[in-house]
Amino acid sequence: MNPEQFSQQLLKFLDSSPTPFHATENLAQALSLAGFVEVKEADAWDIKAGQGYYLLRNDSSILAWRQPESFSAGLRMVGAHTDSPCLKVKPNPEIYRFGYHQLGVEVYGGLLMNPWFDRDLSLAGRVSYLDGSGELKHELIDYVDAIGSIPNLAIHLDREANTARTVNAQLHLPVLLGQGEDKLNLREMLADKLRQQGRSVGQVLDYELSFYDTQGASLIGLKREFIASARLDNLLSCFIGLQSLIYASPGQAQVLICTDHEEIGSTSACGAAGPMLEQWLERIIPDNEARNRALAASMLISADNAHGVHPNYADKHDENHGPLLNSGPVIKLNANQRYATNSETSATFKQIALQEEVDVQAFVVRSDMGCGSTIGPITAAEVGVRTVDIGVPQFAMHSIREMAGVHDAHGLYRILKRFYAKSRV
Repeated sequence: MNPEQFSQQLLKFLDSSPTPFHATENLAQALSLAGFVEVKEADAWDIKAGQGYYLLRNDSSILAWRQPESFSAGLRMVGAHTDSPCLKVKPNPEIYRFGYHQLGVEVYGGLLMNPWFDRDLSLAGRVSYLDGSGELKHELIDYVDAIGSIPNLAIHLDREANTARTVNAQLHLPVLLGQGEDKLNLREMLADKLRQQGRSVGQVLDYELSFYDTQGASLIGLKREFIASARLDNLLSCFIGLQSLIYASPGQAQVLICTDHEEIGSTSACGAAGPMLEQWLERIIPDNEARNRALAASMLISADNAHGVHPNYADKHDENHGPLLNSGPVIKLNANQRYATNSETSATFKQIALQEEVDVQAFVVRSDMGCGSTIGPITAAEVGVRTVDIGVPQFAMHSIREMAGVHDAHGLYRILKRFYAKSRV
């Protein structure tokens, strides 16, 4: 797949994936079109060598793999996460003040809150309801069009807005939806939306909904060299992993796992700290010795975006480890194992990059600053697999709109595709 095709498909994926549920659905659809077969965790499996399969958990995490003739050469694994920081709707969210309809929200993850003001917001997620016969069902919804906003306070009423402004998540983030004399009932609103989708709805019981920016993903820059979009952290890695798996030469045990809840610690049944990967391994390689031997020959590439050096804030980086956009994927290192990279796994990644003639960079956080983490150390500790943490450099991580480099994304795709095909790591 050439860079232009890759970029255009990426933009479509980002725009159609406003929540982890929608991202996972889109990943599953792409895998199905590529010949992968869905299996259910509650069913018995009839697995055949040479075939691709995938499974879902909670509709927000997905594990896909190509079944090999033998696991003796180990597994080539790529991991990413489907969630992004956002504003999630509370269970009893309706607020009615001065004739305005608002919905109360919770902050999910380490969100940059200021950029959410004055944006055209829509609403999407999963709704659980009883249909006309009383059967419990679950459905994804997406309003698509802008239905709300969080208006800023005028500078005339906050003269320190540009120097000392703080945002109170409880007071300042309720989303304005409209005006009216009667109080809004969100569950009735959701029921109407489901009926518009052709569903028979008796009662909406619950939901997991989040607001998102309706501005679409795009290529920007004088040479269209940048990707601008919401949720690049970490749907960009999910998409790169997906395309790499689909287009990789078959033969090896090739695995892609994209889990939910990374932004809040990964501790859930469908998060990287949960048992999803380990349970799959036990099922696909039931013999303990064979599984341990396969893992010893395996490697995981944990793909999650990295901090590119910002030209306006260069002092926030170690001067020797400031990745540049469009200068190659980044190997992420930390002496205290906030990233799982070691010299062996880093060298393996560099070797593949050399074979693809793709430049790579290194990121180490400043020694006087704290370091974030990702699913790499969690997965390495859970299943004992050698791991390298890497990512595409980006700006504005955890903002409502982020930016990354077109060439970095395609370069990482080439590296991961070759990694999947390697006979030995």
